[in-house]
Amino acid sequence: MLYSYYMKINILAAFLLFTTALLPLQAQNAQAVVVKQDGDKIYLDISSLSSPVKKGDLFKIITASEPLINPQTGKNLGDIYQYSPEGSITEVQPLYAVGEIKNAKRYAAGAKAVLESQPEPAQTQEAAQKTKEEKSSRQIITYQPVEQTIVSLTEGNVTAPNQIITLSDKGQVTVYSPADDTLNPVLTASLPAGTEPIAISAVDVKKTGRSQIFASYYNPSRKMISTAVLEAQNENLETTDTFNSFVKEIGCSPDKTLWGQTPFVLGGNPGNARKVLYNGKKFELAKEDTNTRREWLNGINFYPYEQDKTGLVYITSSGTLKAQTGKERWAKSKSLFSSTPNRVKYKQDVVKFYPSVQVYQKGSTPVIVAAQNTAKLGLLADLFGQYKDGKIHFLNIEKGRLVSEDTVELDGYVYDTACTQDAILTAETLEEGYSSIKAIAK
Repeated sequence: MLYSYYMKINILAAFLLFTTALLPLQAQNAQAVVVKQDGDKIYLDISSLSSPVKKGDLFKIITASEPLINPQTGKNLGDIYQYSPEGSITEVQPLYAVGEIKNAKRYAAGAKAVLESQPEPAQTQEAAQKTKEEKSSRQIITYQPVEQTIVSLTEGNVTAPNQIITLSDKGQVTVYSPADDTLNPVLTASLPAGTEPIAISAVDVKKTGRSQIFASYYNPSRKMISTAVLEAQNENLETTDTFNSFVKEIGCSPDKTLWGQTPFVLGGNPGNARKVLYNGKKFELAKEDTNTRREWLNGINFYPYEQDKTGLVYITSSGTLKAQTGKERWAKSKSLFSSTPNRVKYKQDVVKFYPSVQVYQKGSTPVIVAAQNTAKLGLLADLFGQYKDGKIHFLNIEKGRLVSEDTVELDGYVYDTACTQDAILTAETLEEGYSSIKAIAK
């Protein structure tokens, strides 16, 4: 299974933190700080938070912590945290907020607090959804939820044009034929037992007129990423080939290309990207490679930036989106895009696979599309991978910066996106075991 990092118990949560001193440093920079207490009232410094705080938001104070040490290796796996009872924000000022904890104990000034945003009390779920949709004028098709947590999706021509193909966290591959707002399952298959699904692509690499499905997965027992090739045969979805590379499609249907990487070069970093070819007998990677700046194919794309020149756009490990605008020049986003629940644990490393970055042309201007997930409890939950909702940003390059021209807010968080001729596909995880696919018009 993918490591979704839900904080079911403190020990599990602490085990999945970044190692050694990284967490305390980041936590200090991103969490609210207790500055004063007056009975049940707690005054919090919120000036360093990147997300807005409002009345009704919930918070907890970190009351104690202790390091979790592997007794065999001596490695510090992070800290185990203890929290105060839950409190509620009652007043918000530009640089501080006031919260209340019933029968509050005495908390030390300087203690850290984590916050969880809550919906506006006056809004019903239907009203909240309407408000979200009104923020963007784009036409959106929302398909009926399916009983899967979808970790990757794409569009392809497997048995008919414009089918939607999904990969679940259980390793199930499903081919759907869309009709109005309903997805009708046509074919299904399962990845090998004991493996962790990562990404799915659908590209006609064989040039047969039908898309082959490429499902990449991690095998923990072999410490290896592989890709299964699935094709429609005799009214079934059959595995016709397997090769040891991580692959991901880049581009929008029907003009997509498939790229591959040899995984885990230099620890958790991938090798350069190479196009996936078919030589008549088997799939292989081209000899010519492209530098991806040690990023996985999930979080990168290519786009034209000067006449016939092609640049790279990618999500950095620090969380920003960067797009090449010249030989040594890069445009950078203000927002963070690194929050992703799509992760696997390789040896002692946690390897993140970001939601795919999409690029399409709007006239002569490239539009870059990136997903952003919102953590439930600030930085700590971001590390655990516990999210409440997400956004899809449509960005332009203006004066050397990546600027959002439109944002579509979602009810759930996202693992991945895909690009069709007319829309951006994404699957919002509404709750564990349920997802709803959206087609957002370009």
